[in-house]
Amino acid sequence: MKIFKALFTFILMAVATCVSAQDLFQTLVAQYQPETQHGLVYIDKQELMLYVFSPSGEERAHYRVACGRNKGQKQRAGDWRTPEGVFHICQIQDSSKWGHDFGFGIGFIPRCYGHWFFRLDAGRHKGIGIHGTHDPESIGTRATEGCIRLENNDLELFKQQVEVGTTVIISPEEGLDIQQSAEE
Repeated sequence: MKIFKALFTFILMAVATCVSAQDLFQTLVAQYQPETQHGLVYIDKQELMLYVFSPSGEERAHYRVACGRNKGQKQRAGDWRTPEGVFHICQIQDSSKWGHDFGFGIGFIPRCYGHWFFRLDAGRHKGIGIHGTHDPESIGTRATEGCIRLENNDLELFKQQVEVGTTVIISPEEGLDIQQSAEE
């Protein structure tokens, strides 16, 4: 009996998750009208989550992320904010040998971006992308200069799920009102 009850609970949770993922996808499509032929990536800055959807709206995966240290819409280089809006992955670059000085007095940190850098077409905000990290403890926090960080293992999985041209939606801090948008 306990096995049946556990299995039933698991099935209910799986169905609820599918419905909410589909609702999220429909809300994103209704609110932003993105191109979805290459799938869709949604980054929720409030919840610090990244969702990957197939072109038909099936959730492929979700990952915990880190984003810009400061809240709000990116205004200028160096403001440590993650830009908000609709973007596309315009390049997938091998960043395995890249390094950076984050200005904390530690100096240059080699190989701090993981193996891949998914460059976004962020207009005047150059160098914005989705990448790995040298600091896995930063995932789930506000720690970046404006990029989106994934754990390096998640980054490898993410690479298998997206391609150049994939639409990326980055939400404002207040996120989406899924119920309101779904009812409209």
